[in-house]
Formats: sequence, structure tokens, C-alpha cells
Amino acid sequence: MNILFVVSREQDWPNDIPGVTVIPAQTYLMDPAYGDMRSTKVFNLCRTYRYQSKGYYVSLLAEARGHRPLPDAEAMKDLHSETLVQDVSDRLGNLIDCSFSRTTEDVVDLNIYFGRDADGLHQHLSEQLFKLLRTPVLHARFERANGQWHLCSIHAGSVYDIPAHQQELATQAVIEHLKEQKIHTSTASRKPLLAILHDPTRSETPSNPEAIRKFIDAAELLGMSGEVITPKDTRRLTEFDALFIRDTTNVDHYTYQISRQATAAGMVVIDDPDSILRCTNKIYLDELLTRHHIPTPRTMVVHQGNVDKIVAKLGLPCILKQPDGAFSLGVVKIESEQDLLVKVNELLQQSELVLAQEYLPTQFDWRIGVFDQRALFVCKYYMAPGHWQIIKHERHRTSEGRTEALSVGEAPDDVVKIALQAANLIGDGFYGVDLKQIGAQYYVIEINDNPNVDAGNEDAVLGDALYREVMGVFRKRIDSRKGNTTP
Repeated sequence: MNILFVVSREQDWPNDIPGVTVIPAQTYLMDPAYGDMRSTKVFNLCRTYRYQSKGYYVSLLAEARGHRPLPDAEAMKDLHSETLVQDVSDRLGNLIDCSFSRTTEDVVDLNIYFGRDADGLHQHLSEQLFKLLRTPVLHARFERANGQWHLCSIHAGSVYDIPAHQQELATQAVIEHLKEQKIHTSTASRKPLLAILHDPTRSETPSNPEAIRKFIDAAELLGMSGEVITPKDTRRLTEFDALFIRDTTNVDHYTYQISRQATAAGMVVIDDPDSILRCTNKIYLDELLTRHHIPTPRTMVVHQGNVDKIVAKLGLPCILKQPDGAFSLGVVKIESEQDLLVKVNELLQQSELVLAQEYLPTQFDWRIGVFDQRALFVCKYYMAPGHWQIIKHERHRTSEGRTEALSVGEAPDDVVKIALQAANLIGDGFYGVDLKQIGAQYYVIEINDNPNVDAGNEDAVLGDALYREVMGVFRKRIDSRKGNTTP
């Protein structure tokens, strides 16, 4: 592919980059040789994109010639929109507050070169602005007012105005961007295909329909095709490059078998079989967390021979847990010794081992969403009204407590640290770590292998960026399986 850097004057881009041709805008517009070029990427680095300027015509004619301009004509129109700041703010959502949650200043100026933050402090936000506005050089100002951060201004800059001390950084940003473009264009001719396994007939699933739609939209933004498949479609599994399970998982369940099939076929799989096997059994989790000194409530593994020791060790009330329960099912609160004997015998008929834990009453549970071994989101799950769990199962209906999303920076450092330690013992998949807080102490309750991501709940801080983060990991892993490495 031909790569052209089109500038107002040749000296505007003095740096030599292998494979890149730097030419003045006048030459690109008037020399017929450039009009006849095929397979060309045009980086429009002119000093202005003002309507009917040379910079404007460079992108306009590039599109007419079948070249691929950056920015394109639509992006230039957006840059001059009277509602630009409001439109960008709406699309970024809570990502702005999240990005500046630890910032002490009240005004921050971002200089963004090909999606890279010149100061290196707000990289994710800079990448999102670059993706939204598709412009090589951007300058954005953010200000804090009444405790909230706001985008005040954003406009295209020029490579001509890049300070001397940032020239090397800008050049490196270009090189990295070109590497990424090479990866995207050298992959297979079709888009990577992502299957999202979801059973719409089930009442309790990890993602609601709106969240599923947002995952598909995010996949498209990252150059993938997302498709929802149901249990009836699993015969088509090998048509896809990756599998994202958005159904309640269990070892004794079709999701585990499909996960194994997909893994054996060399697909990228979340949740992978090992994560399902480890997370869905509370006996395993208790052993794992104990051996690695992760704080948990006082716990004992119960069998027929030690039932009489539960009260002495844990007291009453206490909690009994079916080893493979989910969505608060198979978890019971025991108030009396009589109830204890009845319920523990019922559970021991289903499993030779049962978990018993001390009862720690709290108003909410912390949930830390962890993906690719880093914290992705934080929520407080409040107990269902009049109940001791976040979900109350009644005979004909289910009620839930409210969910409060926070930025990762708003959560206590120890909560995030302990959650990461716990999740990383399982693997590098997608996990939801639940913790209780008693005073200044935190206790891991469990690690879920398919954490909830519901539109309107877990995404309340990051918004659509949450779905893009998840899909970004899939894209990175698919590219890696194909022999490419994203820089």
C-alpha cells in the first residue's frame, strides 16, 4: 500500500519514516500521477481543514480517487460542527470523569498525536477521541466544575505546530499507528467472526438484550462481525474465530461442553473451560483462596462427619452454600441448629461436600469486574429490599437490589488489589470478584467466571467504552492467534 503524508509545505513534516512519502498539498491535488494511484492511504496533515481550503480538498479528492484519507470529509465536517463539544461529550459519557478521577488539577489540556496522549496520562481517553474524530492532531481542554469534569473545547491541530520537544514522540506515535494499520490490512480478507452465546429463553443470564446489542456494535467498531447464537446453533461453532459466552455457565451444562469444543478448535474463548471449572465450584475456590492467603470469611468444608462442628466454629446465623450454585441460588442462611441439620442433610444428598461460612451482614457487596488481568469496572450490589442477599428468589418472582457503578479510581485501593489477586489465580479471562467490607477489612466471597454486564448497571460509568474494552481484548487475541501482534 502507498502511504502519503500530504502537508501544506514540505518542511511541515521533517521526519523521515520508512515507507512514507511526504508531498505538498498542491502536488497531490494537481499531479495526475497521484490521481492514478491505487491502494493508497492519505494522511492529510495540512495546516487547516477549513471549508474549501487545500486541506479540505485533499481529503475530498482522496475519497473521489478511492484513496483512504485521514481525516475524511465527514470527519472534517464534524470538526466544524457547532455542536461538536456536546456531541463528543455525549459519546464519551462517563469516560471523562473516570479518566480524571485521580487528577488534582481543575484544567487539563490534552495534545493527541495519532491517538497518543503526549503526556501519557490519559491514553484511553485520547484513543477514544482519535477514533471518534479520526484526525491526526487533536487538542482538547477539560475542566472540572461542581465536582464534575467537562469537555470545554476540542479542535484539530497541525503537525507544523508540534513543539520541538514533542517531535520525537509524535513520530513514534505515527510509527505505532502505521504498524496497527498494517496489522488490520494484513489479516484475512474477511472480518474476524465473533459468536455470542446467549439463550433468550432463560430468565437469568449475564447480559440483558441491550447489552448484547452493544457488544455487537462494539465488535463492529473494532473490525469484527458479532453474531448471537443460541444452543441450537452450536453446530456452526467452527465458523467463528471467537466465542463469548453470555449464558449462565456450569460444568454440568451445555455451556461447558461448547467452551471445550471451541477451545479444542483453536478459537478465542471467554469463558474458557478451565475458568468455568474453577469458578463454578465453591469448594475449589475456597481451597485456592486459602492456599494463597486471600482474605475470606471464616469457612469450613462440611461433610457427613463434621456437621456437629459447624456451630462451634462459625456460630449462628451462618451460610450454607451448594458448591455449584449461581445467581444466589443454592445459598441459604441458617438461623437455628434445627434448620441447620435439615438443610445441610439436603445439600449433602446432592454433593458429598458443602461449604459453610460465617454470616457477614452488609448493605452491599463489592463487585470488581476483571478482564485480561486488569480491573475493568466496579459496582456496589445492594441487598434486595428486606433480604440478606442481592437477589431474592420467591415462588413466582425474583427481586434484586439496586446496582451502583463507580469508576475504578473511586473504589478503595485494597478492594481492587485483593480482587485482582484473586481473579489472577484463575486465569486471564473475564471475572467478577465479589467482596464484603467490614470496617476496613475486605473479604472475597466468590469469583464468578461470567460476570454480569447489563446495560444501565455495570456500564453506568464507562458507557459504550466498557463494551469496546471487552471487544478489544477479543480482537487482540484473535490477531495473536493469526500470528499478528498488536503493538
